[in-house]
Amino acid sequence: MLLTWADDILRAKMLVLDGGSTRQRLATLAAVLCVFGMTYGGVMGCYAGIFGGKLLQIVYSAVKVPMLLMITFGLSLPFFYVVNSLYGLRDDFGKVLRALLATQAGVTVILAALSPLTIVWYLSCENYRAAILFNALMFATASISAQLVLKRFYRPLIETNPMHLRLLRLWITIYGFVGIQMGWTLRPFIGSPNSPTQFFRDEAWGNAYLQLYRIITGLFG
Repeated sequence: MLLTWADDILRAKMLVLDGGSTRQRLATLAAVLCVFGMTYGGVMGCYAGIFGGKLLQIVYSAVKVPMLLMITFGLSLPFFYVVNSLYGLRDDFGKVLRALLATQAGVTVILAALSPLTIVWYLSCENYRAAILFNALMFATASISAQLVLKRFYRPLIETNPMHLRLLRLWITIYGFVGIQMGWTLRPFIGSPNSPTQFFRDEAWGNAYLQLYRIITGLFG
């Protein structure tokens, strides 16, 4: 059932948005997001292996990938709802919500498909910072690929009112900005072999963009 839904999401079939009740559609999309997100999260968290208490990191990471996406989604949504209302698009917001959540589910499906590449990278590279950047690349790849799904789901809305296209670009900007910061706040996702297993870092807050710059310069400098 979930594989069928995953296929329908990637093909952007409108049945995903319009078939059955809204509650049923949203519940199924949330289930797809959780299952496939946990799949990639589990792979992401196996960098340090499964021994010496590291198995718990796999569980933590499996939980935190769907958590990352849903928190980012939840934080970005209120402002986007207000902007849609200001531009007179509130009546379409139910369809907008389903399209955005379907895209979230699509991101996790793509991530799960990328998980074998992550395993190969872990087996061939022992650099922890490189593992962080590789996973960032996988998330970027999944997010960019999912924009094709989002645009297909948004097409009927744009055909009805071209203003939806402008707001779609706004959503992508807001979501990307919040998502990068939340990814840093919710770390560790990978788990360093030299650090204790923990759900959150003690120093949770900080500037994600500054830290990403330091990781890149540290790796290549």
